[in-house]
Amino acid sequence: MSLVWSCNEWDPLEEVIVGTARGARFPNADPSTQLAEYPDRPLSDIPQGPFPADLLEEAEEDLETFASVLRQAGVTVRRPEVWDHSQVFSTVHWSTPGYYNYCPRDILLTVGDQIIETPNVIRGRSQETFSYRDLLLEYLASGSRWYSAPRPMLLDELFASDPDKPTPLNLEPAFDAANVLRFGRDLLYLVSATGNEMGGHWLQSILGSDYRVHFMQDVYFGSHIDSTLVALRPGLVLANPERLNETTLPPFLKEWEVIYSPPMENQDRLSADYLSRAIGSEWIDMNLFSIDPETVVVDSDQTQLIRLLESKGLNVAPVKLRHSRMLGGGFHCVTLDVRRRGTLEGYFKGSPG
Repeated sequence: MSLVWSCNEWDPLEEVIVGTARGARFPNADPSTQLAEYPDRPLSDIPQGPFPADLLEEAEEDLETFASVLRQAGVTVRRPEVWDHSQVFSTVHWSTPGYYNYCPRDILLTVGDQIIETPNVIRGRSQETFSYRDLLLEYLASGSRWYSAPRPMLLDELFASDPDKPTPLNLEPAFDAANVLRFGRDLLYLVSATGNEMGGHWLQSILGSDYRVHFMQDVYFGSHIDSTLVALRPGLVLANPERLNETTLPPFLKEWEVIYSPPMENQDRLSADYLSRAIGSEWIDMNLFSIDPETVVVDSDQTQLIRLLESKGLNVAPVKLRHSRMLGGGFHCVTLDVRRRGTLEGYFKGSPG
């Protein structure tokens, strides 16, 4: 039986990959990083080099604490190889050092028994999946289907976008896996700085008529979808009130109950210098991860959000990722759910199948 089976964001979790902070570096200062992570800065102002060693040690401690919570829930936890991201690699058009293995959600997408390497926007991520290669080979041998999207050239002109709508131009498919939120046979695809429309159309073409890709556009250009919208269980989603409202909510989700997150708490713990280098927004702590339809892992600082979720009957496991904002990844980002116990369902009117 395939070790890969995950159709949505909430079915009971059986196996997961949790990323690692070891070896992490700021992404290289080039047009791809500028568009995806620092659109308001010139290249000369983008921080460079390795993240501070003490920060990475604390981040790795927190990831292991999170992994222990998952193991205690009976989940098999896998980790990527530690990769030397200081090594420079190149194409005929550009060269770059690597980035990190902190966020497997960004580079790999599971849809049923399929695992897809996505055509990531940041050049420094082009070889990131190699640190997952042994795991991918194991999943392939078990019967899963493993695809890689067309490798993008990531030329400078791809990133010459409209400053008011900063997305990669539709010159080739380019998107991060974390631009996608899975609702069984329906997938929501965010068009943003880390995903162009052509990427969503490519995804629809490879998945075929068993799935339907919905586009969410002109809502949030910053990066990924999982601090804008969180699928908690059938019939319930959590939304970011700064980015979504009744008008901008995807039409198919209006069939479900939508709750809006309270403001993020404890933001004043971070210094101005820290925030000047941080990759994630203040909403990164809204980035939840479901162990099953009744249990979610939530940042322990977010007491108002925890109370809101508990009022909807959810059990909350409070955990802290101290450097989620610096590294740009909360609990959903730092995981890739490889196997969840459940079936492929259509949850909305007009869903395929």
